[in-house]
Amino acid sequence: MASSAGPFVIGVTEQLRHPGVRRDVVARGSLDDVGISSSRVLEGSEIEARLTIEAMSDHSLTATGTVTADWAGECRRCLATVEGTVVADVHEVFDARPVEGETYPLQGDRIDLEPMVRDAVLLALPLAPLCEEACAGPEPEGHPLGAGDDVRTDDRWAALDELKFD
Repeated sequence: MASSAGPFVIGVTEQLRHPGVRRDVVARGSLDDVGISSSRVLEGSEIEARLTIEAMSDHSLTATGTVTADWAGECRRCLATVEGTVVADVHEVFDARPVEGETYPLQGDRIDLEPMVRDAVLLALPLAPLCEEACAGPEPEGHPLGAGDDVRTDDRWAALDELKFD
């Protein structure tokens, strides 16, 4: 159970007492270790959740809105550092009797948005970022395809120079 002082823990007492009443909330904070193999949230940067909270009953509510985070990764072609901002749309249910993988837990009169925020950002991070759409990738030094006419090739490969393809 998250501590009540966490930036993503909010009280929902009023919504649970009056189903159908909406409340707009903005929660901001940093989370550690939010990333996948190709990109990750910048260490120490702030993640923002802008949500509308609405109770559906006295034991469940919805959180609808967006989660925004700055990220960095490596270009899949040239390995240059790429940075950007990810915006994830969320529409999730918090319930006093959560169903694994379907709803998030409602903890008395509070909800901890951190698991939802973390999931939304992880699912929105780019799997194979590019520094630019036209990135041609690296050009290694001395590579015969990227150099001029003065390239010396190994004599052992000379027979391959005679091959012709139609």
